[in-house]
Amino acid sequence: MSNRFTDTLFQLIHSLEKSEKRHFKLYIKRSSAKENLKIVQLFDALSAMNDYDEKLLLKKLTGTEKPQLYNLKTHLYKQILASLRLLKSADSIDLQLNEQFDYAHILYKKGLFLQSLRLLDRAKETARVNQKFNFLVQVLALEKRIESLHVTRGMQSRAEILSGEAIEISTKIDMLTRLSNLSLQLYSWYIKNGHARNEKDEAGIIDFLKKSLPANANEQTGFYERLYLYQSYTWYAFIRQDFLMYYRYSQKWVNLFDNQPLMIRVETGHYIKAMHNLLNAHFDLRNYQKFEITLKKFEAFAQTDRVKDHDNFRIQAFIYISGAKINQHFILGTFKEGLSLVPFIEEKLEEYALFIDTHRVLVFNYKIATLYFGSGDYEKCIDYLQRIINDNVELRNDLQCYARLLHLMAHYELGNFEIIESLSRSVYRFMAKMENLTVIEEEMFKFLRKSFHISRFKLKPEFEKFLQKIKQYEKSRFETRAFAYLDIISWVESNLYGKTVSEIIRDKYLKSKKRIYN
Repeated sequence: MSNRFTDTLFQLIHSLEKSEKRHFKLYIKRSSAKENLKIVQLFDALSAMNDYDEKLLLKKLTGTEKPQLYNLKTHLYKQILASLRLLKSADSIDLQLNEQFDYAHILYKKGLFLQSLRLLDRAKETARVNQKFNFLVQVLALEKRIESLHVTRGMQSRAEILSGEAIEISTKIDMLTRLSNLSLQLYSWYIKNGHARNEKDEAGIIDFLKKSLPANANEQTGFYERLYLYQSYTWYAFIRQDFLMYYRYSQKWVNLFDNQPLMIRVETGHYIKAMHNLLNAHFDLRNYQKFEITLKKFEAFAQTDRVKDHDNFRIQAFIYISGAKINQHFILGTFKEGLSLVPFIEEKLEEYALFIDTHRVLVFNYKIATLYFGSGDYEKCIDYLQRIINDNVELRNDLQCYARLLHLMAHYELGNFEIIESLSRSVYRFMAKMENLTVIEEEMFKFLRKSFHISRFKLKPEFEKFLQKIKQYEKSRFETRAFAYLDIISWVESNLYGKTVSEIIRDKYLKSKKRIYN
């Protein structure tokens, strides 16, 4: 039975670009050893496969038994990594530093202590310029070993200098560790739960930040300390739906890189993430002009060689820019025009299936479903929502809930009243279990239950009552999720005024734009 992407070697080979495959062939053929020729055959066989199938693989490698295959695969895996390290070293500060350290260690083992120390000095300088303080720990450890075992140069002063550096780096790394842990834990909370659902969630997040944030964290001036601090506050604000604070800290995050352009190359992934969060903040606050300016800046950066030539950065940029473009259509109310993005996104999701995590696919399915809902294609909307509902992944409880609610609304629009009553009970139970029922959702279910027994042309008064009830919660922080994920108000207004959701949102955008320019 074939299993796509289940074998680690298969995954690695299928992640390679053409240039990387070509480089591997040149790298491995420098040696004419029989074993190496066999691994080239294995490499070619795996490259040609669309799915990993070991039985078929053994047939292609005549004279190779299953135990031999395991050894060949292990050897090939190591050789590919060695080839990639050689190819990518010029493009990575981390690889360059590790290479310098390896050379210094070899010189130390050869007894060439002064040469080793000179190389370590150069590595330390490079590490400090690029703020790679974790790397300095192993450099200092080797320096201290050399100085303690061998008489080299100015023993007393060197001992004092190295001891002082070690204490300084240890203190710095302790702060970095605590701040990076805080950022990661807050982000993990969001990935699992989404936004704070109620006061209990918010109180828990506030308490966690108070207990986890180092006392002097806000006084730190180093790049990485500020990076993880701004990230922590960004996730903290986003979870609490304090979108103004979210905007301020995502902007600080971007500014940190703009003020130190060198670090954009060193930490490209963090810069891409910063741009993504700034775009999200502009979207949440409906900063139309700033959203457009930031998106253009992000798209221009995505076209640089730094992004295009790096698998991870290219895929990250695709994910975040595509999501932002869909969000832009949500802002403008141009849902049908937004559907033109879907084929390209679907194509890329398939192409990058090896690299894209379940959470990203979940978000795309929900965004695309919302595009179809806003376009009035409710059947297509249901198709995409079914992907979320049927996957049963334990991620983003909020999206899991709103996918089911949007699914219910799509059936309502299609007039599938024979299933709506039982479906609404099922969705209500699910949302209650997930503790995701706010006042808005409660009112939504009450409205739907009433509407089952009223003909659609007599529903206008009920829509008016429903709109009046939910409008009062539009500024309530714990109710904003329903408006952000579903824009229930625009949906009610579309039914009330006989317009499409797209027309309602478009009108709101044009009125808001007019106010800005006036």
